[in-house]
Amino acid sequence: MGTPEAINLELSESEVEDLIGLLVMCWFPNLYDEPFRAISERTDDYNCVAWAAKDTENWWWPNEDGYWPPGIPRLEDRDSFIAAFRAMGYEQCGLNFDLEYGYERVALYIGKDGKPKHMARQLPSGLWTSKLGPDWDVVHTSVHGVEGRRYGKADLAMRRSYGQA
Repeated sequence: MGTPEAINLELSESEVEDLIGLLVMCWFPNLYDEPFRAISERTDDYNCVAWAAKDTENWWWPNEDGYWPPGIPRLEDRDSFIAAFRAMGYEQCGLNFDLEYGYERVALYIGKDGKPKHMARQLPSGLWTSKLGPDWDVVHTSVHGVEGRRYGKADLAMRRSYGQA
């Protein structure tokens, strides 16, 4: 019989990236057919709403534990999220998620329960970026890449002129 040989559980960087990819595709099946890439380490310093607002210092949510812009109702509803981004210079533009010269966009995702679940931000290239809860920042090809059971559906686009931050 003898002593069992020790197993090396260290993974190479490419093996870690492959595992992250598999995990993300399990959470978001739409990404199976769409190129995406994790662009950060895992962190719970901020969430998707903060990432959409370009704030990596706070966890944005309208509850008592989260950061929320002053003067905006702390309600977990579509109107409060719209008001929070309107206060930063964004305007609603319906379901127009297309790249538009001179504007940056964010998308609000609504779950089946009618409540906000996620936000994503469009990059100048036209790609989208999302913060996956306490996990990674990812870049995905379309606003629909992270739709599904976890985050619901992209329900609203908002835009503001570049340089208005």
